[in-house]
Amino acid sequence: MLEELRIRDLGVITDATLPLGPGLSVVTGETGAGKTMVVTAVGLLLGARSDAGAVRSGAKSASAEAVLKLDAGHAAVERAREAGAEVEEFDGGAELLLARSVGADGRSRAYLGGRTAPVGVLAEIGGALVVVHGQSDQIRLKSAVAQREALDKFAGEPLARTLAAYQQLYTHWKGSQAELDELRNAARERLREAESLEAALAEIDAVEPQPGEDEALKAEAVKLANVEELRIAASTAHQALISEDFGEEADATTLVDAAKRTLEHVAEHDAELGSAAARLAEVGFLLNDIAGELASYQAGLDTEGPERLAQIEDRRAALAALVRKYAPSIDEVLVWADQARERFTELQDDSTRIEALEADVVRSEAELTKQAAAISKARKKAAKDLAARVSAELTALAMADATLVINIEAGDGLGPYGADEIAFLLQPHSGAPARPLGKGASGGELSRVMLAIEVVLAAVDPVPTFVFDEVDAGVGGRAAVEIGRRLAMLARHVQVLVVTHLPQVAAFANQHIRVTKTSVRGSDGATATGFTSSDVQLLDESERVRELARMLAGQEDSESARAHAQELLDDAKLLPRQA
Repeated sequence: MLEELRIRDLGVITDATLPLGPGLSVVTGETGAGKTMVVTAVGLLLGARSDAGAVRSGAKSASAEAVLKLDAGHAAVERAREAGAEVEEFDGGAELLLARSVGADGRSRAYLGGRTAPVGVLAEIGGALVVVHGQSDQIRLKSAVAQREALDKFAGEPLARTLAAYQQLYTHWKGSQAELDELRNAARERLREAESLEAALAEIDAVEPQPGEDEALKAEAVKLANVEELRIAASTAHQALISEDFGEEADATTLVDAAKRTLEHVAEHDAELGSAAARLAEVGFLLNDIAGELASYQAGLDTEGPERLAQIEDRRAALAALVRKYAPSIDEVLVWADQARERFTELQDDSTRIEALEADVVRSEAELTKQAAAISKARKKAAKDLAARVSAELTALAMADATLVINIEAGDGLGPYGADEIAFLLQPHSGAPARPLGKGASGGELSRVMLAIEVVLAAVDPVPTFVFDEVDAGVGGRAAVEIGRRLAMLARHVQVLVVTHLPQVAAFANQHIRVTKTSVRGSDGATATGFTSSDVQLLDESERVRELARMLAGQEDSESARAHAQELLDDAKLLPRQA
């Protein structure tokens, strides 16, 4: 809700702070005192077009600031943080500052949470929290979307469930349609893709690559390319271990064996040398094993010749061709081939998929048509009830002949919210054509129409704060009392701020704010050389009686006027504030 509204150098208001609270707040004052500047200030905070003419004469700029209190998890709080605003949190709530300045040159700046922000962001956040019903420029329910949303919320949970099921099926239906269109439109491209994949898979299958084969063949090729060097090395090492020729130098096996036998002769005299002899025996066994492996290695080299190397290089060339075309390695080529087979199977199945999708689209559309009819039926029932309730409110608001008409007609086809086109119309009197809201009604009449609608919708579709200007224009007497009562009814659900000139309306307020005009004279005593400013004051109970007396008779000090004012206040407390 709006906790506080501050206005500086706007119109005749020099510097004023409006302390607001829950319930109904009214702003009163003499004609020309600057009451409408309150609505102008709120409009600026909601992104209205700036006007240099609204800047007080002699001032460099005008500004409006509003302190909003919200739940910490409110969508507006999250949007403000996304825009870079600073948000103060306390006890599960949050406080957000909206501000707008207008220079004498017409330039405007917007601020959100102490940071500069685009006017559009300010309007987006403010528009979700505060709604102004003024002359004719701001009507919450003027768009078809807003009217449909309001009607659906009024219809309640049964329609919400039906609509949710419809929307789920609608999303599925649109998805199936899109896939079907894609399959049909891309038939040639998919055929070319299938042929390309088929050729690639045939090439890969002809080579029959194995996992890790390219690396294994590379290692074997390196070995065969150096076979003579490897043979010499293996032979030399074998001779060093076990010499087959009787030369002057003993081989390693003979030397180790000699050392072992020498130690064994004295092992009985020292256990440490016995342990060394046993370890030398193990070394001898290991040398014999290595020598045997070297002999086998040499024999294997003798069986591998240039023919095997040529075979390997041919195979590597075939594998390299696959790597160049499809993936960096043979293992990745095999992964690509698996994915290509799945895609090829999918492409081959196009005709079957198209048939299934066609059947699904027809079936889903038939079910959607049935559900859309059920939604239309529920909306028409809710529309009849809503129109009747609003029309009854209009009768009490001195518009006895006016009727709200809610038209529900079939649209061009199925949409995400059904098949209906919804329009809220106002019929000013019997026999007159019903016209869209905002057309053919005065500012005061339009405000009363919106008040009637908001009172009925308040329990199901509330906006945190409403601002009404001229809602009581052209009425008086009992009708004025009814306007006040209905504003109080609305204020049971939301915060309401009303600019009014009727005491019957002001008597219902929870907070009464008075705007007072002051004329400052020049040094010669002439007002022409001075200026006019306004002061804003929150009234206590006794001050309210004086202000209501002024509004009733223009004589706040008159005893009879005060008595009448007190009677209005007492009656307002006694009148029921519910429908």
